[in-house]
Amino acid sequence: VYNECEKIKASFPFPYKPYDIQEQFMKALYSALDQGKVGIFESPTGTGKSLSLICGALSWLADYEEKRRQEATALLQEGEASLSASAAPPSSSSSASAEPDWITDFVQKKAERDLVSKLKEEELKRKKREERMEMIRNNLHLKYASKRKSCEEDEAFKLLQLSKEEQTGTSGDQEDEELVVAEYESEDESKSEDEDDEELVEEHVTKIYYCSRTHSQLAQFVHEVQKSPFGTNISLVTLGSRQNLCVNEEVRRLGSIQHINDRCMEMQKNKHGEKKQHHEDGAKRKRGPPKSVCPYNKALALQQMRDEVLGTVQDIEQLLKLGKETKACPYYSTRLAVPPAQLVVLPYQMVLHEATRRAAGVQLKGQVVIIDEAHNLSDTLSCIHSTELSGAQLCRAQSQLTQYADRYKNRLKAKNLMYIKQILFVIEGLIRVLGGECKVGQNPQSQTTQAGTEMYTINNFLFKAQIDNINLFKVLQRYFEKSMISRKLGGFVEKYAVLLIFHHTPCTLLRAVPSTDQQGASEADKVLSASPMMQVEGFFLALTNSNTDGRVVLQKQGTLSESSVKFLLLNPAVHFAQVLKECRAVIIAGGTMQPVSDFKQELLFSAGVKEERITEFSCGHVIPPENILPLVLCAGPSGQELDFTFQNRDSPQMMDETGRILSNICNVVPGGVVCFFPSYEYSRRIISHWEASGVLIRLGNKKKIFQEPKKANQVEQVLNEFSRCIQVIGGVTGAILFSVVGGKMSEGINFSDDLGRCVVMVGMPYPNIKSPELQEKMSYLDKHLPHSHGKNPGQALVENLCMKAVNQSIGRAIRHRGDYSSIVLCDRRYARPATLAKLPAWIKNRTSTHSSFGPAFAALRKVRMTHKSAPKSLLHLD
Repeated sequence: VYNECEKIKASFPFPYKPYDIQEQFMKALYSALDQGKVGIFESPTGTGKSLSLICGALSWLADYEEKRRQEATALLQEGEASLSASAAPPSSSSSASAEPDWITDFVQKKAERDLVSKLKEEELKRKKREERMEMIRNNLHLKYASKRKSCEEDEAFKLLQLSKEEQTGTSGDQEDEELVVAEYESEDESKSEDEDDEELVEEHVTKIYYCSRTHSQLAQFVHEVQKSPFGTNISLVTLGSRQNLCVNEEVRRLGSIQHINDRCMEMQKNKHGEKKQHHEDGAKRKRGPPKSVCPYNKALALQQMRDEVLGTVQDIEQLLKLGKETKACPYYSTRLAVPPAQLVVLPYQMVLHEATRRAAGVQLKGQVVIIDEAHNLSDTLSCIHSTELSGAQLCRAQSQLTQYADRYKNRLKAKNLMYIKQILFVIEGLIRVLGGECKVGQNPQSQTTQAGTEMYTINNFLFKAQIDNINLFKVLQRYFEKSMISRKLGGFVEKYAVLLIFHHTPCTLLRAVPSTDQQGASEADKVLSASPMMQVEGFFLALTNSNTDGRVVLQKQGTLSESSVKFLLLNPAVHFAQVLKECRAVIIAGGTMQPVSDFKQELLFSAGVKEERITEFSCGHVIPPENILPLVLCAGPSGQELDFTFQNRDSPQMMDETGRILSNICNVVPGGVVCFFPSYEYSRRIISHWEASGVLIRLGNKKKIFQEPKKANQVEQVLNEFSRCIQVIGGVTGAILFSVVGGKMSEGINFSDDLGRCVVMVGMPYPNIKSPELQEKMSYLDKHLPHSHGKNPGQALVENLCMKAVNQSIGRAIRHRGDYSSIVLCDRRYARPATLAKLPAWIKNRTSTHSSFGPAFAALRKVRMTHKSAPKSLLHLD
C-alpha cells in the first residue's frame, strides 16, 4: 500500500514536520480514498490522529477536484475539436448510400453537440461556484434584491423544509385548527408534491462527512481544522440539533429537545400561515390573535449567515455567537450550507440513522464518510435502532390519542379517523401483551402478572399482540410522516394538560381541560418531558425490520406501568449497508480498534462488503519504548494466584491480595494511580471489605482516595479534586482513583502526566452472560456468522466486548509523546496468547508476563528511577 501511495502523493501540507507514523497514516488514507476502499484505521491517542485525518483527507479532496477539472477541460476541448472537424462538407457518394451516411452523421454530430453543451454547462456551474466561494472568503457578500416576488421567497424558504419536517397549515378562524390533522392524501396524490420538492434540492459538491460521538469531540476536530494548512480555504459546516443550535431564548428555555422541536415547528407553520393569509385574495377573513413567529428565521438573514458559515471555519459555539449577532438561525443556516460545503462535521446519528440523515439534508451518494472514535460502532448502531416503550408510556399514548380523536371526530376526515383507530388498535395490542386490559370507553386496566422476561421474533410478537393484520409499513412510513400526528398530539396534550396519573392498578385519567394555572403547567412539563407518541412511532418503525434481524423483549414487572416492551436490533449491518453502498469510501477510525475480527465480520462482511474492498492500517505510538510498562500479573505479593473469575473473585483471600498489590504500587508510583474494577457491584463489595479489614486506611495513608461518583453531574467535581491532590506536596504522595470499566471515567477522560502514572486493571470485565439480550445476540451470531479457529462467534463476541472495554480503559494514561505510565493487568487470564493478541499492538509488543510479584515490582520501581517527574498538568477531557 505504501509504495502505491508514494506514487500518488509524495507529501502532505502539515502545520509542522509530521511524525513518520503520521506520514504513513496520511498515505494509507489517501490511497484508501482514491481507490474507494472501506478503511479501518487505528492510531493511538496522542499520535495526532485528527490532524492526520484532516491533512490526508483534504489533500485527496483537493487533488480529486483538480483532476476532475482537468478531465472536464480535456473532454471539452476534444468535443469542440471534433465538432470543428465535422463542420466540413461530406464527400460525395452514391445515392444508394447517401441517406444512411446522412443519418449516421446527424446522430454523431448531435451526440457531440450534447456532450459539449453538457460539459460547458458543468464548467459554468463550477466556475460560478468557485467565484461565489471566493467572494464569500473575501467577505464580499452577495447583494440581494430589496424586493422579491413572493413566489421566489417561497421557493427559497422551501429549501429549509428538510425531509417534510414542516407542513403548510391553513390560517382560519376555527379553534385548534393547528392541532387538527390535515386531510390525508394517498401515495399517488402526494407523488407530484414529492417530485416538486426534489427539484428544489441544490446540487451537492463532492464532500467529506466527518462524524464522531459527542459535540465536544466535534468541536475539538473543528479546532484542529482551524489550525491546519486548510483552515483558511476549506468550506466547513458543523451540524447539530435544534437543542444545540437554537438562539431563540423563548424556545431554548423550554429545555427538553422534544419541546424545542415542537415549538420551532409551530413557529415555522405560523410563518407559512401569515404568508398564505397575506397573499390570499377575495373576501376579508376574520383574524384571530397574532401567532408567534421566530425572528431568527428570515430567508435573507439565513442566506447571509450561510455565506459566512461557508467562508470561515466555525464550531458550534462560534455559530451560536454569529447567529445572535446576525439575527439568523444557525440550525437552518447550517443546513442550507450543506450542499456547497466541502467538509461537513456532524454527530453519529445524522449519518447512521436514515430518517435523521434525510431530515438533515445529508446525501451520501458518491461522498466520503469518516467515522471517528468508532471502537463501539456496532453497539452504537444497535442502540440507535433499538427502542423501548414502558407500560406507562403506552397508557398515556392510548388515552391521549383517544381523547384527541373524540374531541376532533367531527373535523377529522374519514381516512384520518381510520388510521388513528389502527394506531390505537396496535397500542392496545401492546398493552395487552404487557398484562393490561383495554375495554371500550375505559382506560387501560393493569392486571397482576408474574415478573419475568420473554423473547420473541418480530413475527411471533405481532401474532401474540394480535396486530399482524395491520400494515405497519403503510401506517408508519406514510401516515406518521405525512400527517405529523405525533406532533399534533403533542400540541394537543400541551394545550389541554392531558395527564395520566399512574397507580398500582387502574390508570386514572384527568379529562382534557385547558391548562391555565402554573401548577398544572409544571405537572404537564414533568409528565410530557418526552412525547409518548414519538416513542410509539419509533417502536412502530422498529417492527418493520426483517424478522431475522431483531427480537422483541417483554419485561414484565408485576404492574403495567413498570413493565416494558423493547425492540433489540441483532444485525446492525442491515442499517450500515446503505452507508457502505452509497459512499465512495468509508473510513472507520479510532485510537483502539482492536480486536477488529468481529468488527469486520459483523459490520462489513454481513453488509455485503468484499474482502478486497477492505484495507487496514494500524500504527504504533510516538512515545519511546521505555515510556510505557505493561505488565501481566499472575500472582500477588503473598503468592496468591490472581484468578478473578466469578467463582473466585469474592473470596477474602483474593480481595486481600488485591489490597496488598495496590499498597505496594502506591509505595513506588508517584502522582496518580487509577484502578479499574470490572463492575460497580464488585467495586462496592471489595471496597467494603477493605474498609472492614483496614486496607483502605493503609491506602489512604499513602494516597488520597477517590471513588467514581454515582451521579454523572458529580464527575467533574471529583476529577478536579483528584487533579488538585496530585499537585499537593506533603506526606501524602498523590491520589488513587477507584473507577469502573465502562463507567463514567473509562472513556473520554485523559489521565495524562502525573494524573495517571499507573493504571491498574483488576480482573477481566466480561459482560453478564446471563443477560437474555446478550444470549439472544450470541445465538444470532452463532447461527448467521461463520465459525473461526474452532470458536463460536457468540463466545468470540463476549471475549471481544471484554477486551474492547479493557483497551479503552488502559489507553487513558499515555496521551502525548513525552508522557510515561505503567499498566498492570491483574489476572492470570491476561497471559493467554489469544487474549494478549487482542491488546493494541503498541501495548502488546511491550507487555511482559510475570508469574510472581517480585520481578514485576522491581520493574515498577525501575520506571520511577528512570523518569523524573513530568510537569504536573491539569486534567484533560476529550
